[in-house]
Amino acid sequence: MQVIKNIIFDFGGVLVDLDRKRCIEAFERIGAGAVAGYVDECRQEDLFHDLEVGDSSVAGFCEAVRRACPGCNATDDDICGAWNALLTGIPHHRLDRLKELKSSYRLVLLSNTNPIHWRKAVDDYFTTGGLAVGDYFEKTYLSYEMHMLKPDEGIFRRVLDDSGFAAGETLFIDDSPANCAAAGRLGITACLPTACHTPAEMKEAGTLWLP
Repeated sequence: MQVIKNIIFDFGGVLVDLDRKRCIEAFERIGAGAVAGYVDECRQEDLFHDLEVGDSSVAGFCEAVRRACPGCNATDDDICGAWNALLTGIPHHRLDRLKELKSSYRLVLLSNTNPIHWRKAVDDYFTTGGLAVGDYFEKTYLSYEMHMLKPDEGIFRRVLDDSGFAAGETLFIDDSPANCAAAGRLGITACLPTACHTPAEMKEAGTLWLP
């Protein structure tokens, strides 16, 4: 049995908490109720998909929101603020745990995300105690920069190749069963955050993640 040496973390639902109701209400307040339906139904298509896979700019996304919502005159800042209402922050105990884990494991982040959410995280969520994202992770792999999305197995292969991680020595923590299954097909040990309390494969490592 190989010993885990590396951990790949998801972002939304693992590190940062999400509040869909708050986000929906924020879009409705700016007159973008039609777009709020995408959030309510967890739909990742059209304008949201294009932003997340890097096929649309932030300005292009905001213009697409206005086109999709007749009568909506919200500014780009209003739209970005409504979309950021989905994120509620990263609890300090998770940041503390990342710092602890970094002393024993190589850590990277792999997220299906977009420049609006990521900029919010970089500016506001990873800055506790004067730190930055680079103080927690060797590297961040972001879908909008990679032009790929989980659960495409190719995105996991790219992370393994770029980081030099061996699949059998790597743990992946993600809140999506489909993403975990894709990683598992490549030989990566994958688990949902609620299942990452001393998994059988990790007895010697103790409790790895406390959501």
